[in-house]
Amino acid sequence: MRSSWKFLVLTAVLVLVMAGAALACTSVMVGKKATADGSVMVSYTCDGWYDHRLQVIPGGTHKKGEMVPVYHNICYQTRPGKELKKVGEIPQAEKTYTYFHVGYPIMNEKSVVMGEYTWGGREENECQNGLFMIEQLQVLGLQRGATAREVIKVMGELAEKYGYVDGGEALTVGDKDEIWLFEITGPGPLWTPESGKPGAVWAAVRVPDDSYAMGSNRSRIAEIDFDDKENFMYSSNVKSFAEEMGWWKEGDAFVFHKLYNPQPYGSPYYQQRREWRAYNLLSPSVKLAEDAAEHYPLFQKPDAPIKVQDLMALNRDYMEGTRFDMTKGLAAGPFGTPTRYAVTKDMKPEDRKGNDWNRSISLFRCSYSFVGQVRDNLPEPLAAIAWFGEDQPVTTCYMPVYAGTKKVPESYYTGERIKFDPKSTWWAFNFVGNWADLNFAAMIGDIRAEQKRLEGKFFSEQADFEKKAAELYKKDPKKASEMITKHVNGYMEEVHKDWWALAWTLVGKYNDGYRITSDKMVPLGYPTDWLKAVGFGDQDAEPKK
Repeated sequence: MRSSWKFLVLTAVLVLVMAGAALACTSVMVGKKATADGSVMVSYTCDGWYDHRLQVIPGGTHKKGEMVPVYHNICYQTRPGKELKKVGEIPQAEKTYTYFHVGYPIMNEKSVVMGEYTWGGREENECQNGLFMIEQLQVLGLQRGATAREVIKVMGELAEKYGYVDGGEALTVGDKDEIWLFEITGPGPLWTPESGKPGAVWAAVRVPDDSYAMGSNRSRIAEIDFDDKENFMYSSNVKSFAEEMGWWKEGDAFVFHKLYNPQPYGSPYYQQRREWRAYNLLSPSVKLAEDAAEHYPLFQKPDAPIKVQDLMALNRDYMEGTRFDMTKGLAAGPFGTPTRYAVTKDMKPEDRKGNDWNRSISLFRCSYSFVGQVRDNLPEPLAAIAWFGEDQPVTTCYMPVYAGTKKVPESYYTGERIKFDPKSTWWAFNFVGNWADLNFAAMIGDIRAEQKRLEGKFFSEQADFEKKAAELYKKDPKKASEMITKHVNGYMEEVHKDWWALAWTLVGKYNDGYRITSDKMVPLGYPTDWLKAVGFGDQDAEPKK
């Protein structure tokens, strides 16, 4: 039986594995007792060509018998060749919540926040007969769930009932009290809706309140304690599927990632390095090995309480100051550029076919990122903030979007990725990021100064605004909602205007190899060490006889 499964999915799996390296995101989860302000936090970087448009999708009440369409390719909108495809429909819920959608959904009005990362999984789990891709499950979960547990329950039940057709995926789901890691994979190629069997295999683990966890493109859930209902959730077939496949037998430890993702896609550099770096930054005293052969422990306690700014810095990290520093070495070019473009196998030297670049958390092809901050001491519209940034983290500006926001400026929900558009905020950030690659070492200082100015303003004004909005909410929730939306939109419009201004400042200040100011032109040239390394002057030397 198992050999027939492999025959059925071999071609599909090869395609999935080859494409998998493009599905590369990172997420950190932080419990409320591990943060400086007692909030639950999640960070997320969406690394690849995904829909960049931030949209507020209103909730509502629905008539009995109403159906909701199910789509594939939701996350790829604005990407050529990835048209939105309706694949079915299911009964609509009586009530749905407003949620915030980008490539993947990130937050709902009930202050549930959500990150994501792909982990591929085993070929034996691949299924073509299910209904749901991961982003559609996220949509339905955030529309129907008011807490992290409810969202996970909704997604798990729907996947088991209608079938899961995507690869192995992880979702990091938090609310004002707790945060969970949810991982899901398919039921195998022989599953059909008529089989009577669950249409997905999934598990979820609660992050301890005093700890944080990190995930980056490999399954991270370790041993499941089936007697601990408070800290674990799982599908009805999570054990039976592994047992039927011969991967596990009763009495053995049930380690989810070893059973369902024993061989993560890509090289060890791809997932492991990011995990190590997050733990290295947040818990340096633990001194985890740089090149651990096995998984790092999922949960760690931070050396110091974690702040929102710490997770922003983590999203922007290029492993500076370590031997893996992406801004150093010949690969960074003369100007310390951390960008490393993909290298196909046919491009690689014969003795390096199995090697690849190190992979940092910040990545040039990131579509957007955010840090979710959820508090339990504020009314619902203010409780959760998605500190949202367009394009790559290192050159973005994070701005606060509250769960009670009713709309965002048009520049944030419009724009095509294949057509330059000065009216689009995403294009402002993408332009600055690409222009900075011309001389990263010179321009990053200007960019960081603008980040510090704007983000510093947002943080300094946060407490006063929230106090006033919370007081107004007690008297008039509708007016408080209007106040929140106006406040958020004002910041977002300011960022749009100021980032385009920064873009044109960089164009004028850095061109033709000069730094140009009002009173002088300074040639930037090249670093001496780099000139030596590339053989500067060798063309003038006498040829060897």
